[in-house]
Amino acid sequence: MRVTDAMPAGLQPLLAPRSVAIVGASDDPSKTASRPLRYLRAGGFEGTIYPVARRATVMGEPAWPSLRALPALPEHAFILLPTDQAMEAVAEAVELGIPAVTVLASGFGESGAEGAAREARLKALFRGSRTRLLGPSSLGLVNLHRQTVLTANAAFAEPTLARGGLFVASQSGSMIGALASRGTARGVGFAALVSVGGEADLGIGEVCAAALDLPEVDSFALFLETIRDADAIRDFAVEAAARGKPVVAYKLGRSEAAAELAVSHTGALAGEDDVVDAFLRDCGIARVHTLEGLLEAPALLRRLPIRPAGQGRPAVAVVTTTGGGAAMVVDGLGVRGVEVRAPEAATRARLAEAGIQVEPGRILDLTLAGTRYDVMKGALDVLLTAPEYDLVVAVAGSSARFQPELVVRPVLDSAGQGKPLASFLVPEAPKTLAMLTEGGVPCFRTPEACADAIAAAFARRPPRRLAAPAVTADAPGRVLDELAASALLDRLGVPCAPAIAVPVAEAGATDPPFGWPVAVKALHPDVPHKTDAGGVVLGVASRAALRDAAAGIAAAVAAHRPGVVVDRVLVQPMRRGLGEVLLGYRRDPQVGPVVLLAAGGIAAEIHRDRSVRPAPVDITTAQEMIAEVRGLRLLEGWRGRPRGDLAALAEALVRFSHAASLQDPPILELEANPVLVLPEGQGVVAVDALARIAEEEPRHG
Repeated sequence: MRVTDAMPAGLQPLLAPRSVAIVGASDDPSKTASRPLRYLRAGGFEGTIYPVARRATVMGEPAWPSLRALPALPEHAFILLPTDQAMEAVAEAVELGIPAVTVLASGFGESGAEGAAREARLKALFRGSRTRLLGPSSLGLVNLHRQTVLTANAAFAEPTLARGGLFVASQSGSMIGALASRGTARGVGFAALVSVGGEADLGIGEVCAAALDLPEVDSFALFLETIRDADAIRDFAVEAAARGKPVVAYKLGRSEAAAELAVSHTGALAGEDDVVDAFLRDCGIARVHTLEGLLEAPALLRRLPIRPAGQGRPAVAVVTTTGGGAAMVVDGLGVRGVEVRAPEAATRARLAEAGIQVEPGRILDLTLAGTRYDVMKGALDVLLTAPEYDLVVAVAGSSARFQPELVVRPVLDSAGQGKPLASFLVPEAPKTLAMLTEGGVPCFRTPEACADAIAAAFARRPPRRLAAPAVTADAPGRVLDELAASALLDRLGVPCAPAIAVPVAEAGATDPPFGWPVAVKALHPDVPHKTDAGGVVLGVASRAALRDAAAGIAAAVAAHRPGVVVDRVLVQPMRRGLGEVLLGYRRDPQVGPVVLLAAGGIAAEIHRDRSVRPAPVDITTAQEMIAEVRGLRLLEGWRGRPRGDLAALAEALVRFSHAASLQDPPILELEANPVLVLPEGQGVVAVDALARIAEEEPRHG
């Protein structure tokens, strides 16, 4: 199969062009604009190259003054001109119908209001055309299987890049060069590297999707600065998983800017990084936190499939010839929530039958005896077939550097038998790493990257498709009062405490229908956090106390929020539970609808004990979320305490998460806090609610 046979026809000119125009090509080898022509020639590009410049020749080759003057229409135009001139060249390329355009220039959406306006004009040029744009701020792309080094990145002057199966897509242009050089040193082979830049048209998801069916591509690595088109990334990830081509991502940024825009606690609890992390995991994408992990993880991911939903905590076996080196891996895995487990009795018995004696513990330390082929091979044979393990890690000591065959041979001979096998080398041992890499064994140069990649692999969930939200997160919205917000919970099937609205002037005139004592709260959409404004009085037990509470609330809110007039209060029966949780939902501006479960009450933001997922969720995911909130362990019957109704909580969480599909009205934010968890078998009940709904009609299509 040819490269172009498996690629969508519309994107073949982008990733595998047969002819290229270099607009703004320089004759000066010291300038950035000279690189694409030099690299294409040095890389052996077999297609046609058209330098476009104001001179007759560029580096001894004929040049043309404009795209319009070319003797034939190129498939791809790489525009190297300054911003304003680049806009003119783009307009010319679109008018001529050139299929693919890459723009190096910056000064668009990343550079304030003027740049945003310029980017809007850039997008308008492409609207309705068949021309696709890579960039702006793109340093180009490299397709090693097509000898296409179409980039201005200085790192690609290096002629020794190895071909392989890893497809890299990066929002940072400089990182494709950094990853190429680091990967080459590490023995990683690349299929292609693409700088997507500002993604004014083509985003990282669509670019990667174009390479899904290329036979030479076996995995994907993403370097992300933000999430611009979550739906396209999710669609790509679903298809990648279906083809058995794993995806790993490194995501910059831990900004809390999104929290500043939220009216609920949910926005502060589910910060940008939490939401992106949940999104990537939900897409089946392994998110790593080390640069080496980004390069070394794909080999592991190709051998360690995504675990089905509902499986228990994964377990890892660590076998070593050096206890100290293995302990670094164990520590790294432990802090990332991955269990390194001691062998069970049956496995220990099998080890003993093989003549392998080890001390009890999480680490199987073979000591110097492990440098013998028969000892290490025997231990691996047992561990790789032990039912309690999902992965085996072999950690090698100094012999990895000075006697690589002692370490490599038993590992290579054991790979592919039973469970996945990986290796970490304690010393700096490039020769041994190369031997393991060539033999197809996932191997790691540092304990941090080893633990990072393993934890990221196990954190993935089976990817799923989600319906596009009816409105975006930035749609105009309005906040509802608590009674109206509780009505939304009723529609979703989330149990709510009974409540009545009482005019302040009539408070205390009659007994409430549910008896005494009661809670009295301000009922006004401009007072979402009532406790902060003195808008809550608890334990009210008589008509006189209700009258005083209502008047006091109105006065307190007026003092705290001048201009806000509370003329009604909400009255509810006092309820107690075994514990309190917060259920939160919002439409995140990057990844869309998300649902959050947290330890509840007024201290929710302080404790930040929470779990986040893209919405909606199913019952298995809801149970996983409950298990991730540490404070809820008290409701599992801890130390003889009564058990809470966690089954009812899981069901309520599932129903609550379907706020994502409620369209009349579309919900931008919804929060129930607190939700009381009652004793086992008695359910849960929400006693406060907050909502912000979209004011515009939902968008379809």
